Amino acid sequence: VQLQASGGGLVQPGGSLRLSCAASGRTDRIGVMGWYRQAPGKQRELVAQITSGGRTNYADSAKDRFTISRDIAKNTNLQMNSLKPEDTALYYCNAWGTLSLRGREYWGQGTLVTVSS
Repeated sequence: VQLQASGGGLVQPGGSLRLSCAASGRTDRIGVMGWYRQAPGKQRELVAQITSGGRTNYADSAKDRFTISRDIAKNTNLQMNSLKPEDTALYYCNAWGTLSLRGREYWGQGTLVTVSS
């Protein structure tokens, strides 16, 4: 499984960005997908997750502002609204394998989001 994240950039406070993660390889073996972020000097943290059945889980900081989605092709998107400077971070796409790939974790290369005026 390979993950390719895109969509980061510079945005003003209050603005929006849409991150995308394209999965390739054994996409039929992908279970939970999600987004994590890592700000300078901080640990990587969960932003949002979505199961293959569509159940979602959000960090408190993302609730009511971010929306995670996924499609049949196992691509996942993160719509981020009302962005704040504290959302500035490197955002990583994440996926867990299932069935024959159960227990395996996959990461994309990260896409930088900068929220600044």
